[in-house]
Amino acid sequence: MKKVLLILSDGMRPDSMTACGHPFVSELMAHSYYSMKAQTVMPSVTLPCHMSLFHAVTPERHGILTNTYVPQVRPVKGICEVLRAAKKNCAMFYNWEELKDLSRPDSLAYANYVSGHIYSYENANDRLTDLCIDYINHDLPDFTFLYLGWTDAAGHNNGWMSDEYLRAVKCSIDCIERVIRSIPEDYTVVITADHGGHGRSHGSDMPEDMTIPAIFYNRKYDAKKLDNVNIIDIAPTIVSMLGAEPDEDWEGKILPID
Repeated sequence: MKKVLLILSDGMRPDSMTACGHPFVSELMAHSYYSMKAQTVMPSVTLPCHMSLFHAVTPERHGILTNTYVPQVRPVKGICEVLRAAKKNCAMFYNWEELKDLSRPDSLAYANYVSGHIYSYENANDRLTDLCIDYINHDLPDFTFLYLGWTDAAGHNNGWMSDEYLRAVKCSIDCIERVIRSIPEDYTVVITADHGGHGRSHGSDMPEDMTIPAIFYNRKYDAKKLDNVNIIDIAPTIVSMLGAEPDEDWEGKILPID
């Protein structure tokens, strides 16, 4: 039975993955279906983008336009609700507390929050990665979400593509490599971002803000590029991989991944 781990590095531009110089990137890409030109949604802001990722609709449909959550007027089921209905177990690990509203009550088997503001996002990333590895190896959940927030914090504090930002990207890839080398081989690991960034900000329709990586890694895959990928396509693809049906309200498509 297939299982999926979704790892999101907040604000990680595709070009930063090469620029940071991490040696694992080439191995990652060699065993992935991928797009380094995938597109996010407007506004290219963290919570609206995450809501679109999890609910496979644009912000105009789910209604979250800022980093403040408001209840949906016409609720759309998210990936965790769809998988819960299909009797799949879901877990979340995150260090930005606003993400608690990505799932509705009783859709998660397990959740772990470590504050990036209190412990620093660098330390919180490392702690969550270790906790995620331990949980996956012990409980074997069907779907797990791991959020790494340091890249976005480094972009705002020091500038996107600055030395400190690239160090944060490199550390995110450290976490990704550690997970991949530590969990069972039947997991497909999806690596993406919510948005990019320019200067010390994001939120515009500039290519630097709108372009994200979308990488589907499995040891058995050979490298294959994906075309016309949008962030709203990720949830339908994951749900389909896990043997469930995408929700009828979802607007994203299922990507062609074996």
